[in-house]
Parts: sequence; C-alpha cells; structure tokens
Amino acid sequence: MANLLRRRESPQRPTFLELFFDLVYVFALTRIVHELVLDYTRGHVAERLTTSLAENGETLLLLLALWWIWTQTAWVTSRFDPFQPPIQFVVVATMYGSLLMAVAISGALAETGLLFASTYVAIQVGRTLFFVGIVRGHNLRRVNMLALIWFGASAVPWLAGAFAPEVTRNSLWTVALAIDYLGARLGWPVPGLGRSRVSPWAVAGEHLAERYWQLVIVALGETILTSGSSLLRGPIMADRMMALTLSFLTTVLLWRIYFYRAGQILGEAIAASADPGRLGRLAEFAHLLMVSGILASSAGSELVLIDPSGDAKPAWVGAILGGPALYLAGRSVFEYVAFARVSWPRPIGILVLAAMAPIMVGLPPLGVAAAAVAVLLGVAVSDTTRAHGLPLEEASPPR
Repeated sequence: MANLLRRRESPQRPTFLELFFDLVYVFALTRIVHELVLDYTRGHVAERLTTSLAENGETLLLLLALWWIWTQTAWVTSRFDPFQPPIQFVVVATMYGSLLMAVAISGALAETGLLFASTYVAIQVGRTLFFVGIVRGHNLRRVNMLALIWFGASAVPWLAGAFAPEVTRNSLWTVALAIDYLGARLGWPVPGLGRSRVSPWAVAGEHLAERYWQLVIVALGETILTSGSSLLRGPIMADRMMALTLSFLTTVLLWRIYFYRAGQILGEAIAASADPGRLGRLAEFAHLLMVSGILASSAGSELVLIDPSGDAKPAWVGAILGGPALYLAGRSVFEYVAFARVSWPRPIGILVLAAMAPIMVGLPPLGVAAAAVAVLLGVAVSDTTRAHGLPLEEASPPR
C-alpha cells in the first residue's frame, strides 16, 4: 500500500500520464462547444436569450459531469503515485470512460443517454471500489468507502434518468450531480461512519494548482482547434479571416489575464493558507467559471465564423460577450484566492460587457467580437500598467 501513495518529498509536478489523460478532454470540450453552438443556432432559441440560456442548462449538466470526472482524477493522482502500474491502470481506464462520455455528448439527452450515464456511474463506482480493494491500513480506504456509498446513491437517479423523458431526465441528472458535488463538499458523511475531514488541497495543493492551470490550457487549445476547423468548413474570405483573427486575439488575452501573476502562484497561496481546503474549493469554483467562460467564448467565435457580417441575434450576443464576462467573474474569484482582493478592472469589464449587450443586438457579429476583444485588452493593459516597475506580488491568501 505504502508504495502506491505519492510521497510528500517527491516532486509535485504533474506527470506525462496526466497530460496524456487531458488529451481526451480536448475532444470532450470540443463536443461541449458543438452542443453550445447548436443551442445558439436553433431558430426559436437564437432569437431569445432567456430561451437559449435554458437550452445551455442542459449542456451545463453534461459539462459538470465531465468536470467532476476530471476533478476526481486530479485528486487521485495528487494522493497516489502515477508511476505505479495500478494507478496508471485507473487513469487510463478513466480516460477511456471519459472518451465514451464525450462520444455520447451529442445525444446524451436523447438516444445516447444510457451510454453517458452508465459510463459515468461505472467510472465513479468502479474506480472508488478499486481503491477500497487495494488500499489497506490507511485512512484513504475509509474515505473511499464513504465516497462509494454516495456514488452508489447518485447512481440511482443517473441510471433512472437515462430511461426517462427529457424533462424528467434533466431533473434526475440534476439531483444526481447535486448528490455527487454535495457529498464531496461535506466529506461524504455516512451515519455511524462519520465523514472525511481532510481535503486533497491540504496535502497536495501545489500539484492540484498545476493540474487546474493545465486544464485552462486545454480549454484554450480547444478554442483554437474549434475556430480553425470552423474556418475550413466554408470559403476563406476576408470577413471570415477577420473572425479567426479576433478569435485568436480573444484566446491570447484570456491566457494573458489568467497567467498574469495569480495564475502562477496558486500553489503558493494554498500552502500559505490557514485553511487550504476552503481555499482550494474556492479555486476549483473559480476554474469552473473560467473554463465555462472559455467554452462560451469558443462557441461565440464559431458563431461569428458562421455569419461574420450578418445580424447578431440576442443569443449570439449573449455567447460572444457573456463568455468573456463569465471568465472575468471566475478570474475575480481566482484573484481573491491568491491575494484576498479583486482588482477593479475585472468587475468593470463585466459591467461594460453587460451594458454593451443590448445595443449590440442586430449589429454584425464581427463588431460584437471586436467589442469583446477591446474589453479584454483593456483588462490586460490595466494589469500591466498597474504592475509596471513594481516587484512581483507575493501570494497573500485570505485568512
């Protein structure tokens, strides 16, 4: 058992196996963006932002399921040694299951719902049962036993939803995800058995910090893949080349805003925190918002490439401007995690994007995309200007 655990004195950098695992998520996130674009291009949906947001809610369910699989896998490789064959088997098996879930995304709310739900359950229950079997004489065995009970409980609405009509399926899968997320948040409490009181962030904050910024890179890479592929699906004309350029600039600015200082010192902030578990959960939430914002921006970029010079529908404006706004919201939470404060350009950027949205409806999508780039550029420039000539800021997490 002891040789399966990641040693505290060993390097905390993610391994090539974990980077290999992330390759599946390039494909998975591409399928999520494809579903978002479908949400925004259905006739009755595209004309009303509120309707498109309801459609996005279904896609969000699928994203949250994939997000939870990825997060749990990051926890596994933060506590166990990825160079050990049993751990490599678990990661590769999870990778294959994630691939099946990604394949099932397009019809997960219809004909492939059973494949999506059963694969999710098989990963969560099977992986946890595996660790219950191989871990001996360590608290992690008890933790996995508690988690197994919660995953068994959530399996019921997951599998029942796969056979239910769409509306009922959405409700059942929402309940299932709530069980999974709430269970982890509370430490998987079970009457008579107690609960887990140790967060993985408390023992592997540096490793998890790097895993999350690698996921941000994967999401940004998906944006480049999607925009490049979208350009090739039609004639290469001046307005579509401009749309590709704006998409690339958006991606570069999102990268710059993320990694400007706070993105480089998350591990240090977690290590310096009096409550690394609480701060780690905030960091997870911040990354969920940021990755969701990146995916919405990617969908917005594809919409611009579809019809760069036409009339931007309300839902399209919501994607093109809402993606960066959601990203800035997540980045604000992330900055609070690192420095216990939020710089004013981020909330101002969100307000400017929201204020622009109503007047952008009906304008060419290229103009809407250019406005989003201008706001992100303003945030990036303000970061550089504020820090010019000053020493690099050290982590100072909230107490």
